[in-house]
Amino acid sequence: MLVKKESTFTRVWSRVRILYKRSDRFFHLLVGMPSYDKYVEHMRTKHPNREIKSQKEFFKEALEARYNGGVNRCC
Repeated sequence: MLVKKESTFTRVWSRVRILYKRSDRFFHLLVGMPSYDKYVEHMRTKHPNREIKSQKEFFKEALEARYNGGVNRCC
């Protein structure tokens, strides 16, 4: 029975991908941007009949609310 070892490149590349995904969330939290994933989850559980904004629309409204003094809440 032969066990195929994972190459060093494959291990490093998979770690880089994980770090990239985590850094995206980290930078959004760092600058105070809300999480799109949490927004989608909230809309599906609390407002299933309402349309979910695209990620682009969501962040555009979040930026406008942050820098123009608006409120970006439904509940």
